[in-house]
Amino acid sequence: MRGIRNNLDVRAARLTPRVFIINMFSGEGEVWRNVPEFDVFAQNITVPGCSPLFPQAHCTSDGLICQLVTGESEINAASTISALTLSSSFNLTKTYFLIAGISGANPKVTTITSVTFARFAIQVAMQSEIDGREIPADWPTGYVPQGSSVPGQYPQSIYGTEVFELNDALRQIAIGFTANVTLNDTTVAQVARAQYANDSSFAPGAAPPSIMACDTLTSDSLWSGDLLCEAFENTTALFSNGTALYCTKQQEDNATLESFLRGAVFGLIDFSRIILMRTTASFDRPPRGKTAYDNFLAPEAAFEPSLVNLYLAGVSVVQGIIDGWEETFEQGVEPQNYIGDIFGSLGGQPDFGPGSVFNGAVAPMRRLARRRTRSDDQVEEGLMSEV
Repeated sequence: MRGIRNNLDVRAARLTPRVFIINMFSGEGEVWRNVPEFDVFAQNITVPGCSPLFPQAHCTSDGLICQLVTGESEINAASTISALTLSSSFNLTKTYFLIAGISGANPKVTTITSVTFARFAIQVAMQSEIDGREIPADWPTGYVPQGSSVPGQYPQSIYGTEVFELNDALRQIAIGFTANVTLNDTTVAQVARAQYANDSSFAPGAAPPSIMACDTLTSDSLWSGDLLCEAFENTTALFSNGTALYCTKQQEDNATLESFLRGAVFGLIDFSRIILMRTTASFDRPPRGKTAYDNFLAPEAAFEPSLVNLYLAGVSVVQGIIDGWEETFEQGVEPQNYIGDIFGSLGGQPDFGPGSVFNGAVAPMRRLARRRTRSDDQVEEGLMSEV
């Protein structure tokens, strides 16, 4: 009986955060230190499997708000989020996750120091590549979807991480929470923005910063210049069946979402409770008259204000969820759109790609997880009656 009691004590001792902030590098994590709204560094919880540079999650004293840093790039993000979802320190079944990081901006859609909320995350580097100097003369790019023979053909070999879709109803609520936020901006950012005013196709890049709904692209290899940007605009349209709108680029989000999805398959997290927010620190392509190399070498003109805006927008989202917990968020925000991966692992039919590989049903492992969860609950109830 002592072993049974100890096991139940461990379960009871787990923190049950209402909001978990996910950052990717130290600068993003530090914006939450000494903020007036809450002290997210009141508790430090070591999570086995997290980055050696960022081995701990941080939480408020009541455990309702937590934060961690994954480390940059896809491998670090996937490893850390997998460790988090499997950690015995947390019960994450009702937790809202705010992925909050900086990114590069597409000036055809947005500008620097803006705040963006994504419905789609697309892994554009999930392609084969031939160096542009060796491609056939009639090819627009050296990127060829996996299993395909020419650019622009839908991938014939799908790995499952190419596209993720999030809860748009929740996204709209998050955007609403930030409606009255005054974004941080700087003279340096304004000067960089003004360079895009001489081309009407870059009008959004020359405009003042805003909070908007648009989508994000993932690649470990960041890119610069018109040709690659246009190639990945086409990839975005291809992979999402024309639904997604490319406005930011970053290195982690598809990896983070794949790890969360695998946790959701086993009932460890709720995939409908993920918010993907990216602020914009630099442009993905140069203004007219500058080269891709110029843009590659240019410093991130909005690095500092983009970090500040993570906090300014993010804290409004966090507080909105906390304040509306009993009325709205505890029971969850019902998605009105498909949510999940390109496989249809959580059930339903993706509105992109070739359709569910499970014929609209949930993945077999998810069904197994549900049976095991019910069984575990029954066992626990029996143990409690014996105690």
